[in-house]
Amino acid sequence: MFLFKKTKILQRKMEEFLDVTSESGLVFKEGIAHFLQGEEEKLSGSIDKISELESRADKLRRDIESQLYTETLIPESRGDVLALLENIDDINNLAKDTLVEFSIQSPQVPEDLHGDMNHLAEHVSHAVDEVVRATRAFLKTPMTVRDYLHKVYHYETEADSVAQELKRKVFQGNLDLSTKLHLRFFITHIDILADQSEDVADRLAIYTLKRSV
Repeated sequence: MFLFKKTKILQRKMEEFLDVTSESGLVFKEGIAHFLQGEEEKLSGSIDKISELESRADKLRRDIESQLYTETLIPESRGDVLALLENIDDINNLAKDTLVEFSIQSPQVPEDLHGDMNHLAEHVSHAVDEVVRATRAFLKTPMTVRDYLHKVYHYETEADSVAQELKRKVFQGNLDLSTKLHLRFFITHIDILADQSEDVADRLAIYTLKRSV
């Protein structure tokens, strides 16, 4: 990696941290599908897996932060990288927390909304994957970051559009108000993952500009 060319250990930790985040997005999408299909055992497996991934991400983040400070690495970019780590780690935390809440609260999602709900989770997963790609580019070849940022924004916009349509269908339906509000809560929480990916992309755009001047 360009930023960490002096230490291969830190380079490997960053790569693993990003791998974990990308996998969290995939497990999240699968977990939503398992919930909608009523596959409780598979949903439980997804929660176990995403919880393990979140723990690994937390440990890797702390290790990377410690190494950046103790070895006084990249002092000119350290603050940006630390903030980036925190914001990416929030994606892992949100993914796990949302799946856990699905398991605990078990919202009643009408079957005719399953397709849209899966579609929303798919856009979210794509946004997470593209922001991981953008971060890899930032660390290796900053000039290519824009190649990925526009994809993050695309998938975030698509997720927002699907989420809005889902909410409209929910509130135009014949469900009781408490069920409508419950579904809105979960639709919003899925969509927040795409919003968090967009926030990371915004930071990457600024950090890339700073490194180019």
